[in-house]
Amino acid sequence: MVSVIILTKNEEKDLPKCLSFLSWADDIHVLDSGSTDDTVKIAREYGAEVSFNKFISFGQQRNYALENLNFKYNWILFLDADEVVTLKFKQDMIQSIANAGVEVAGFYCCWKMMLEDRWLKRCDNFPKWQFRILRLGRAKFTDFGHGQKEGKVEGKIEYIKEPYLHYSFSKGWTQWIERHNKYSSLEARDRIEKKPPFKEIFSGNSSKRNPALKSRLSDIPGWPFLRFLHAYILNGGFLEGKPGFIYCTNMAYHEFLISIKMRELRKQPFKENLYKNVLKKPITY
Repeated sequence: MVSVIILTKNEEKDLPKCLSFLSWADDIHVLDSGSTDDTVKIAREYGAEVSFNKFISFGQQRNYALENLNFKYNWILFLDADEVVTLKFKQDMIQSIANAGVEVAGFYCCWKMMLEDRWLKRCDNFPKWQFRILRLGRAKFTDFGHGQKEGKVEGKIEYIKEPYLHYSFSKGWTQWIERHNKYSSLEARDRIEKKPPFKEIFSGNSSKRNPALKSRLSDIPGWPFLRFLHAYILNGGFLEGKPGFIYCTNMAYHEFLISIKMRELRKQPFKENLYKNVLKKPITY
């Protein structure tokens, strides 16, 4: 079977739904970073093991979990509290793990972006891939942008093709905008200082291709507007109704924030000091 890790901070709204879809799992770990609401109480009510660690970054927090928690199984699934494991995803995951050879170190997973209980299939270049399942001791994470990606991996990474559900907007637009203001600062810095190799533009893996593309497209005049046109017109986001328009507009706004912060970064004589006061505080996610 699989051990599950959920990273939390003040997730009392989303955590019950996330945990209610994990009734099949008998080894659930919640790694909390200082919740002041009922997150910890809810986690324990659902039978999860609760641990604590100060949040620095997503990559660091996931690696801390791998190095310090006691797991029942060798396969680890990482989730966020606003994500839901469907029955089909669980079945695909269990079968893929059962069939995995010793050379397989982990799996990329994809998700359905949900807004107002609607899957925004045409807005978000589905499927996108993240490294979320790994064999214990065979892989670590590294920070990239506002999130993380696979770091050192000993073996192959395969794919779980059945998606899970991601309710990114569940806490409301005020929280989403505050969170993405912070994310845009991190991404602006990384698009300049950690620009991926040009060859990754042609990668078949979207977790490599998309950062490589965005780090270069960000320099094109009017890129945020082009991002909107691509998502809303070319990808067919207009077919998703009002939720599609809202989502595409906010993705373009996010790219606009990144663009102007990249511009500000490049004008600073000492880049390492930019956003020092903004970035030193942990993200509320």
